Amino acid sequence: MSFSDRLNWAWRHLGLEGSVLLAALLGDLLIVFPAAFDDIGPKGRDLYLLPGILAMFACALWAKRRPAAAAFTAAAVLVGSTTLIHLTAAAAYSTLLSNLSLTETVAGLELVMATVRRERPASAFTSTVALTFAALFAVVMRPSGSGHLLNGLVGTFGAGALLLAGAVAMGIRFRGPQRRRPPAAVTSLALAQWPLIGLLCLPLFLELNQTLHRGPWLFPLLLCSVAGAALAVYAARSPVLAAVLMSVTFLVSAVAGRASSVSPTLPFETPPPTQVLAGMAIVVFLVRYTPRAQASAAIALMSVAVGLGVSQTPRVSLASLFVGALLLLGISVAVGLYFRARDSERARAVEAAVTEAQTSERMALARELHDVVAHHVTGIVVQAQAAKMIGGQNPAMAMEALDRIEEAGTEALVAMRRLVGSMRSSTHTADTTEQATTDLEADLRGLVEAGHHGIPTEADLRISADVPQEVARSALRLVQESLTNVGKHAPNASRVHVLAETVGDELHIRVDNDGYRVDRPAGGSGGYGLVGMRERVELLHGRLTAGPVDGGWLVEAWLPLHGT
Repeated sequence: MSFSDRLNWAWRHLGLEGSVLLAALLGDLLIVFPAAFDDIGPKGRDLYLLPGILAMFACALWAKRRPAAAAFTAAAVLVGSTTLIHLTAAAAYSTLLSNLSLTETVAGLELVMATVRRERPASAFTSTVALTFAALFAVVMRPSGSGHLLNGLVGTFGAGALLLAGAVAMGIRFRGPQRRRPPAAVTSLALAQWPLIGLLCLPLFLELNQTLHRGPWLFPLLLCSVAGAALAVYAARSPVLAAVLMSVTFLVSAVAGRASSVSPTLPFETPPPTQVLAGMAIVVFLVRYTPRAQASAAIALMSVAVGLGVSQTPRVSLASLFVGALLLLGISVAVGLYFRARDSERARAVEAAVTEAQTSERMALARELHDVVAHHVTGIVVQAQAAKMIGGQNPAMAMEALDRIEEAGTEALVAMRRLVGSMRSSTHTADTTEQATTDLEADLRGLVEAGHHGIPTEADLRISADVPQEVARSALRLVQESLTNVGKHAPNASRVHVLAETVGDELHIRVDNDGYRVDRPAGGSGGYGLVGMRERVELLHGRLTAGPVDGGWLVEAWLPLHGT
């Protein structure tokens, strides 16, 4: 695997937790490196913080495979890092917890969530206790750096208790092998926009660190930045509404900054970096998803809000601000146009693939008609002409011709039935179910028993009796195609799990296996199976996701039971 392929693989598998963790690591690097070479203390002494930070980052990534082992290792890392910092007299800096860095705090929380979610209760409890005591050891034994809002042990213990309770609650919330309900809208949006969330977390972490060290009068600005980051993520669903609310956020932030200007150490004379980045993201979504007129109006509204806000700051050069804002706006519009063009190109590619698949099916049907059915029909015509010519002269021979016509007609009927059967079957095999009966659960059980290609398959079926015929037929085809793909593309699979259940007004279909192959085309491309599944689901106004998951492949669909 080439370096670029490895990089793409790492990016795809980073996920929401990994992106937030990476943002914390970058934030630590932006804080530690300048501090290591400033005029306070020996040059480079603060670099002794990096081994513990990098080791905690690695432990949090390792938790995806071995949560308990990663948690115990992280506890040992905290103790070892604390010992190194204490011996070298390096000045530990603080974030939410005194003497703990951004990466150590985020990694510890993600390790607790991973162990509670995936380990047995005893193992999760033991590893969580080990991490907690290691963190307390670091808070107490590390030499404190600069001033911090929560430097007192009471404040640190209170914040730590709240963070620990939240991590445990999140782990319990997602605990279990599979969730039977569709994800909430907020969760689904966060999982879909994890690269943007990771990007926004970097300036947000830096603002959090600065706020905690400068004083509570910066909290209104921090809250505006958090609101701006949330609106940037929400813009993926509703760009225009997010732009309007972001304009209000800009104005509120300007008022909060103006009220805080009594302090001579006000760090932001323009909108804070998180708000700037959030505004750029919203512009990208506006250009990408909305019509030109709506996008232009929303962008103009945001620009006016920014202009009104910064015009009230006396120390800002309006000329330089205008040039900078124009540059950032141009970058955002260009990125939005790029994504809009890419979306259009992908839509054309999918349309071309569907058209090609349909053309291929038509050609196969034409060849079958010409080679099989037309052959028998031609024989019938010839025999009928012969019987007509000799019928009056030799009735016996005419009767023989009629027998041959009957035989040719029977063969043509068999060939026609075979052709119809191949058209109904998505895999063109003789042992597949041709159509759904009125008992979808029985059909699925028969399909699972006959179509898993020797791979152990579990079926978890909880289906109501009122599933419409067209929904049942599509569900049967989705499971059939998924099981066929397991046999074709995952020969190393050791298990397959099929779930079919009625959830409210929808039929939930889920087929997953543990045999994902690295050489499989990304996104399931390379054939028309996935295209056909998407067509079936879209015709029913449903939702389909298909792709790699941790250690396997997942196909999941939600089919409405009633038309929309």
